Amino acid sequence: MNLNLQQALKKYYGYSTFKPGQEDIISSILAGHDILGIMPTGGGKSVCYQLPALLLPGLSLVISPLISLMKDQVDALNELGITAACINSGMESGHIRSCLVEAHQGNYKLLYVAPERLASESFTNLLRNLPISLIAIDEAHCVSQWGHDFRPSYLDVSPWIEQLPQRPVVAAFTATATLPVRADIIKLLNLVNPDVYVTGFKRENLHLSAIKGVDKNKFITRYVESHPEQSGIIYAATRKEVDSLYELLKSKGFAAGRYHAGMDKDERHRNQEDFLYDEIRVMAATNAFGLGIDKSNVRYVIHHNMPRHIEAYYQEAGRAGRDGEHADCILLYAPGDVQTQKYLIENSELSEERKTGEYKKLQNMIDYCHSSRCLQQYILNYFGEIDAADHCGNCANCGQEFEITDVTVEAQKIFSCILRMNEQYGMTLVASVLKGSKNKRILELGFDKLSTYGIMSDMTLQDIVDLMHMLEAEEYMVNSGGPYPVMRLTPKSWPVLKSKSKVLVRMPKTPEPVLPESDIFDLLRARRKEIAVREGVPPYVIFHDSTLREMSSRMPRDQEEMLSISGVGENKWKKYGRQFLEVIRSYIK
Repeated sequence: MNLNLQQALKKYYGYSTFKPGQEDIISSILAGHDILGIMPTGGGKSVCYQLPALLLPGLSLVISPLISLMKDQVDALNELGITAACINSGMESGHIRSCLVEAHQGNYKLLYVAPERLASESFTNLLRNLPISLIAIDEAHCVSQWGHDFRPSYLDVSPWIEQLPQRPVVAAFTATATLPVRADIIKLLNLVNPDVYVTGFKRENLHLSAIKGVDKNKFITRYVESHPEQSGIIYAATRKEVDSLYELLKSKGFAAGRYHAGMDKDERHRNQEDFLYDEIRVMAATNAFGLGIDKSNVRYVIHHNMPRHIEAYYQEAGRAGRDGEHADCILLYAPGDVQTQKYLIENSELSEERKTGEYKKLQNMIDYCHSSRCLQQYILNYFGEIDAADHCGNCANCGQEFEITDVTVEAQKIFSCILRMNEQYGMTLVASVLKGSKNKRILELGFDKLSTYGIMSDMTLQDIVDLMHMLEAEEYMVNSGGPYPVMRLTPKSWPVLKSKSKVLVRMPKTPEPVLPESDIFDLLRARRKEIAVREGVPPYVIFHDSTLREMSSRMPRDQEEMLSISGVGENKWKKYGRQFLEVIRSYIK
């Protein structure tokens, strides 16, 4: 193929410039070097092996962990005019053989397979005769037991490669890898003198925030209400919490779905497809959802619970804003999240050595939630990246998007009430006493006779509970846990009761409603939806939101102007360009 890298990028992908690191990585692969590429989600990893596959002779094999990821990438490649196919466990043996025959005849440039397929001797025998020039290993951190998503099947990849008649170039990619995990990837995949590229973990378009002590469901409801047309993912730690969130969102009239391993396989698949096709806007899910979901226009990711470690959090949060546009990544923290994660670690089948490592990672995650310094910097430092700047200017801590409030007097009232109730009752009952409720139980227990009864009657019951959550998150009091949790004070509360210390809390501001999109953007998005339904592919496979937004602002009038839009390559112009020009011309008239 007589194209240089720049021409191929523009012809197939519609972009005039490479993202950081892409050109160096591609050049290294084309020069015959093994590589390890560590690039953030949205950093363009797939282009780093897809473009060499176009320019190299023969076939490129992509080893990828999930069927959904393979299907999405194959759909997107075929839309770009690049021949690709995937082989997965859901296919009949005859279909697999037919696919491999097509590959042998040179009808595909890329073939996607799951690592588990390599364990099949018959499959391997069919594959061994193919002219493979490049093997790309996606999600390469899965090979390391110190990574956050260890998969034993990845350990079979290197021995399988060594059995090939001629060893091709091997390129391994991941978004999140600490220094020990990087060393594991190189060793366990047996990369030969690899060129290592770390393009940085910084995602400048992501707005990070960690919020403590709020009513989580109330916060989520208000946030989704203020972002009605945007796609988002809400992660929860357990299936039960996902179901509860789903019911809450549905009851409020939101176009919501759910996803967890306890659901029927068909329902999971249907919900995932509805989310990809913009039929539903919000997905409540466990961490079973998302790996390989290449949806570019996710505008927010909210964590209802704290994940176990930074690697998992940043990968899940990084599913927002893959198109480079602004996106919110919000972590809602409560002390109970720590106990949940400790329970999951202790009751796992991990070795004692790995459990110790998991506890250390958990502490890093807890520290992130309590950190008052730049959240972006915290994550960069965790992955061993040093940035000269000490703040990003974009996370909640740098932007000071919290209102500093002196709640010393309110805290003294709460602490005093808990003591007068002998530290034997839960948060809601304490709040009800402070509010002055005439609840039957309060009257039976004689709590209406306490000096603290009704001393916070000027506040709503929910506001009192929210403040108690905040004080718990700041470790002035602790929840006993168990089926009937009670509130108890910690030593940190005593100086406050004696007026020797103040309580200054950072209260999150109410989420700002997003401005409605322009009329022309909505019209272009409607046309994209029509085409997506007709073609049977997700809308973002046609054009990303960022491409439609650029069309909206620049209003291209002809083929030349349309091809200058970022994301409009030659194949996309031939297939769709005139249909979008028609919308723009009608709008101008």
